[in-house]
Amino acid sequence: MIPQVLGTKTSEADRWATLPERGTPTSLRVIAWIAAHIGRWGARLLLYPITLYFVITARSARRTSYEYFKRLRGESARWWHVFRHFHCFAATILDRVYLLRGDFERFGITVHGKEIVHRQIESRKGGILLGSHLGSFELLRALGVMQQSFSLKVLMDPLHNQNITRFFDALNRKIAATIIAPDRPDTLIRVKESLDAGCFVGMLGDRVSGGDKTTQCQFLNAPATFPAGPVLLAAMMRCPVILFFGLYRGGNRYEIYFEHFADQIDLDRVRRAENIQLWMQRYAERLEHYSRLAPYNWFNFYPFWD
Repeated sequence: MIPQVLGTKTSEADRWATLPERGTPTSLRVIAWIAAHIGRWGARLLLYPITLYFVITARSARRTSYEYFKRLRGESARWWHVFRHFHCFAATILDRVYLLRGDFERFGITVHGKEIVHRQIESRKGGILLGSHLGSFELLRALGVMQQSFSLKVLMDPLHNQNITRFFDALNRKIAATIIAPDRPDTLIRVKESLDAGCFVGMLGDRVSGGDKTTQCQFLNAPATFPAGPVLLAAMMRCPVILFFGLYRGGNRYEIYFEHFADQIDLDRVRRAENIQLWMQRYAERLEHYSRLAPYNWFNFYPFWD
């Protein structure tokens, strides 16, 4: 389990974990069949009525989308902003089917900062790839595993949204096997072994789960709760941290951004909580930067701000 040294906070920020799944196994199989037999263009046409359905029925997510755009734009959002927001999310979910099958030729993918990853690979030392729910994290997993660009393990909870998780795991067992569950007795051992073997360990830094240690950061000009886990894990493993953002740019285009974040995170024993907050605030600022760069890629559809 990831070490916990800050106070546990129960807030709106971890409510996402209690939200019910909206995708049934049958509906997911239908989407997969359409994607495989009709093609991406036909499947993308079906995203419009699907998006409209969720705009009408997903009240909490719709309300959060309005709040997000109001904070981002500094003025009230319109319904078409929310529709486009939901449609962007649906498009990345559909593309995940193709990415997990290795159909990279369907997409135009531009990579920024690839030299940062290459230098770390050449050092033969592992590192943490810290991402978010902005854009497509699956893009990183598919590139790392399917194209063998780099060795990657992913720290994530396989129990949340089990229908969707099982559905996508069935599409690519090789990628599914890279998951390290975050709450097992051997979690830290597996992370350490992966890093020592020169693997990257991917994790997301913008959602709080029940029991996580947290810190408060400013995000889009308002206080929000962020997990302390990424900083605590990096400090314990004494490894480099690289930021990752996989942004959907419309059509078949994606952009991957890698950024150097830290060669190593050291936490002062006396100012530990303050150090953690400063590191996570740096992360929140980069997350805000890319949120403004690709505003419709923000996929945290739950009450995010305190």
